[in-house]
Amino acid sequence: MRRMSVVSALGAGVLALVVATGAGAQSSSSSKSKTKTKEPHCYDVQVEKPKEVKDEHKITGTVAGGVVGGLLGNQIGGGSGKKIATAAGAVGGAFAGRKIQENQQNKTETVTERRCDP
Repeated sequence: MRRMSVVSALGAGVLALVVATGAGAQSSSSSKSKTKTKEPHCYDVQVEKPKEVKDEHKITGTVAGGVVGGLLGNQIGGGSGKKIATAAGAVGGAFAGRKIQENQQNKTETVTERRCDP
């Protein structure tokens, strides 16, 4: 009986050593395989951006305003006054047309951007 308990105690000690050693080895390899790479947190954001400008020098507005202003100025006066009114209308119309186009180009648009935190 005493021999049986010594063998049992010895067997239990060896088993505990094997389990402890195996668990340690398994634990280190499983911790390497279970290491997660942190995925970035992504979200959508509403952003105000200036609209794309197609006519940077505002030529279209200036020319269109000048033509309309000149036509309106030509309707005023008679003789040499008509020529002065046409020229003044063209200059004033060109200035007004340029400002109108500038105001239209300064508008913004809202776009959705995707952003991710590292």
